[in-house]
Amino acid sequence: MEGMTTRIVSAHRDVEAAVGRIFDLIADPSAQPRWDGNDNLSSAEHGQRVRAVGDVFTTTITTGAQRENHVVEFEEGRRIAWKPSEVGKDTPGHLWRWELEPLGPGRTRVTHTFDWSGLTDENRVVRAQANTSERLLASIDRLAALAVAPGGTPQT
Repeated sequence: MEGMTTRIVSAHRDVEAAVGRIFDLIADPSAQPRWDGNDNLSSAEHGQRVRAVGDVFTTTITTGAQRENHVVEFEEGRRIAWKPSEVGKDTPGHLWRWELEPLGPGRTRVTHTFDWSGLTDENRVVRAQANTSERLLASIDRLAALAVAPGGTPQT
């Protein structure tokens, strides 16, 4: 399909942190606003740690609206992906994916992908196009800062 490759954006980076530490930060929605490179998330309740496909966690975006995030891929310590939606509605088809590859003790390749090839809501296309590889890399950079900082707080 023409233009389909531009609807999948990805970035990766090698991080000097253990795969388990990085995965825990991704799988805990309450940590996500601290590393979101899109600056789109304002909060998420504690106690929503993702553990399996089918889990749904809720986040609040910067506009104050809540989003349900439907986990569609999950392998502990390796991969997690979700499709966001408005509360109580079907997902419009875009997906956020994180993949972790252990490179040795304390070193992990982190890949972040935004896939909007299945987006069904044309009103979301402009916003989807704004999710560039630079923004994805910003999320990885913030996540890396949290993962290597004592106590999970970014160092300044």
